[in-house]
Amino acid sequence: MADDRTDSAWGTFLELGRPAEGPMHVRLARALRAAVTGGRIASGSVLPPSRSLAADLGCSRWVVTEAYAQLVAEGYLEARSGSATRVRAQAVTAPATSPTDAGTRWEPEFDMLPGVPDLRAFPRGRWADAVREATGALTWGELGYPDAAGLARLRQRLAAYLVRGRGASLDARQLVVCAGTLDAVLRLCRALRADGHTHVAVEDPGWSRLGATAGAAGLVPVPVPVDGHGLRVDLLRRTPQVRSVILAPAHQFPTGVVLAPARRADLVAWAREVDGLVLEDDYDAEFRYDRHPVGALQGMAPEHVVLMGSLSKTLSPALRIGWAAAPPRWADALAADHVSGMPPPVIDQEAFARFLDRGAYDRHLRASRLRYKRRRDHLLRELTESLPGFRVSGAAAGFHLLLSLSGCPAPAVVEEAARRDVRLADLDDYRVVRTGDAAGPTLVLGYGNLADRAVPGAVRRLAQAVDAARHTGGRAEAGRAGGRPR
Repeated sequence: MADDRTDSAWGTFLELGRPAEGPMHVRLARALRAAVTGGRIASGSVLPPSRSLAADLGCSRWVVTEAYAQLVAEGYLEARSGSATRVRAQAVTAPATSPTDAGTRWEPEFDMLPGVPDLRAFPRGRWADAVREATGALTWGELGYPDAAGLARLRQRLAAYLVRGRGASLDARQLVVCAGTLDAVLRLCRALRADGHTHVAVEDPGWSRLGATAGAAGLVPVPVPVDGHGLRVDLLRRTPQVRSVILAPAHQFPTGVVLAPARRADLVAWAREVDGLVLEDDYDAEFRYDRHPVGALQGMAPEHVVLMGSLSKTLSPALRIGWAAAPPRWADALAADHVSGMPPPVIDQEAFARFLDRGAYDRHLRASRLRYKRRRDHLLRELTESLPGFRVSGAAAGFHLLLSLSGCPAPAVVEEAARRDVRLADLDDYRVVRTGDAAGPTLVLGYGNLADRAVPGAVRRLAQAVDAARHTGGRAEAGRAGGRPR
């Protein structure tokens, strides 16, 4: 069987130096030696035939054979009669790795951090078929540099899906295809800053990377509290320097609350009064289990709301496909921003367009809803049995829920769970302002990427962590979300 490294040496760049640095065969031997010892040519790799390499370098074949012979004599290469010249297996020593080079990424047995979908359910076969068909169907012109707003066919199909499935009010001209939600936020915040905005409101608690991205674009993020009815629009009105806000009205992260109807109306009224912009993060609104999904806020005020979404929670974060449906002036600014973002690969855009067109995306969402609902119900049963009396909230949608603790601080439970190879998140890790809220210590439990068979074991270890944290009186060193056990 042919070795997969057979011709790995053929395209290696060789720095031959100047003629003043020695005869050509000496310089070639030096360059090959450096490539081998530096690991650029792997052990066992086949070197090009002397005639081929001589033609590539524009030198005589003698130069190459002399260089090869020298390296054979030194033990870097091996040459057998009737066979190709290869790098000797012992010629390259793998560089030593330090603890900082490898092993620093913790992969726990039970990962309950929120925000990750069921990656085991990614439709590999159907997506591979769509990519293969897309590759054959794209025209030569479409294989060039992409339209900054995204592939026209995808924008048309995506617009139809958002109008039908999310209650949006838009046409394809308002859509810009981005490399995920953060890409859209970064572009929009840059456009807002160019338009004279200096501050942007963000939910507290909320996804911290939204505020960080706004800051990277030059805006000052202003935290606005969230309560049981969603963003406190009354407090937003008390910040006259703010004329834009980023929020998730259909399913707030991480509390899971829905922006109440009265506040939705008040938020739209505020945006109209200040001529502002609402950046609606519609990250997982398709996943509601106990009632119909909440319609997009954008449908109420398309002139003041940008609807942002992505495939990160519905298919996979690895696809890096997102979108923003914006009022015309902001859509133009989004598409014109070539500094902070570019659209995803055209082949992937065409594949997703086919996914939408054939109903495969709708079928995948329906199957995902059923799967997450079963897993949520399983998790709730296990929590009730192992941690009776602990209050659960935010379970009506998405794939995470909140667990209110009793008698122990959340950081201590996170630390104890990490010792038991369970990764958890503390609700306070998503707060900008620590207010000592009446809800008390609370965990955010993600179950999207937790295998069904792993649910009982994960809850059992969680209960052990809670028990241990109670017995230590919360003296365990507080670990942050995702902290590695020490």
